[in-house]
Amino acid sequence: MSVALFQTFITALICFVLIQLSAVFPQYFKFTPGNPFQAHVVKDVLPVSVLFTAMIATNNLCLKYVSVAFYYVGRSLTTIFNVIFSYLILSEKTSCPSLLCCFMIIFGFYLGVDQENLAGSLSVNGTIFGVTSSLSLSLYSIFIKRVLATINQDVWLLTYYNNIYSTILFIPLMLLNGEVVTLWEYSDLFAPKFWLLMSVGALCGFTIGIFTSLQIKYTSALTHNISGTAKACVQTILATYWYQEMKSFLWWTSNAIVLIGSAGYARVKQLEMEKKYKSANAYQKV
Repeated sequence: MSVALFQTFITALICFVLIQLSAVFPQYFKFTPGNPFQAHVVKDVLPVSVLFTAMIATNNLCLKYVSVAFYYVGRSLTTIFNVIFSYLILSEKTSCPSLLCCFMIIFGFYLGVDQENLAGSLSVNGTIFGVTSSLSLSLYSIFIKRVLATINQDVWLLTYYNNIYSTILFIPLMLLNGEVVTLWEYSDLFAPKFWLLMSVGALCGFTIGIFTSLQIKYTSALTHNISGTAKACVQTILATYWYQEMKSFLWWTSNAIVLIGSAGYARVKQLEMEKKYKSANAYQKV
């Protein structure tokens, strides 16, 4: 939690500095000023921050209990939750081919959990946190698209608000988790190398946050979730190589099923969107 808190704090600080620079040097910097403590802003953005905080917290807890290799399967249900919440929140129905791909992903998830259990390395807590993180990510992606509409599609302003709220939310989580004492007793707390690594991680977190918001703004929550699945797949392959982990054929099969199901779902959605776009154009011409 402490690492995540530092990252959100640095991101909020960077946005604050850029906003101040835009006021002093408007010819060089163009950032919309905003007050994160206005009632209507808190009402609109706070739910996104709660989901963001939950996503990061459960994601870190998932990695605490499971290997990086299994992380891919543990987080594979994001697409499934995206379908469910898109229907419940946005009233978007899913076609039969899309549902078939979803069943493939669920089967791949089940097979992966089963293989981890047979190998004796299954962590129930890690799996639960992974599923919870997938759920939070799905809701976060949907809500961020809706909130952007309330702040004139300003990604920088949303990043500023979101990271201020998330920094505040991470503080009680650190206290509940006992990390304050652990951090204070850490022998390298004031070592330059430690803070250098923390700063690099914070800058990476800032960059990822900006590109995540831009991706959701210009595409969709689904696109973000699919690209996240592809990233996790590459991460799994690198992790098994880096840590020299030997996995069974069925374990790799479960990963392949999840990837094929996710890719198939993305392709089906792409074809459906193209068909809808062509139909709309044909209607306009008539």
